[in-house]
Amino acid sequence: QARVAESGGGSVQPGGSLRLSCAASGYTRSARCMGWYRQISEKEREGVATIFSDETTRYAESVKGRFTISKDVAKDTLYLQMDNLKPEDSAMYYCAAECRPLGLPLPTTSLDIDSNYWGKGTLVTVSS
Repeated sequence: QARVAESGGGSVQPGGSLRLSCAASGYTRSARCMGWYRQISEKEREGVATIFSDETTRYAESVKGRFTISKDVAKDTLYLQMDNLKPEDSAMYYCAAECRPLGLPLPTTSLDIDSNYWGKGTLVTVSS
């Protein structure tokens, strides 16, 4: 099974928008849950948003009302629409075919980041 792969990162001014995509390698159909994460320090990631197989979505408090997670099973793609971006949203963003607690530091040693269900990330930079 191919590794999931993110795209769509870039540089944007505060208040701007970006849409991240993740080619999900079949996981939009097979996974119970998928999520978006971002790197918050050298050795920690943070859960940003998750979507379950029944389309239930959840968000970290810091992004609630600004970010929207969705998936297109026919295209096997996971999305993260990010609006009203802030400088503190700048990070490498990852998609994964698993769900962890949101808004909490997750040591990368506790994540299977070298598996094919974690992507290699796409960089988002928010600055003026």
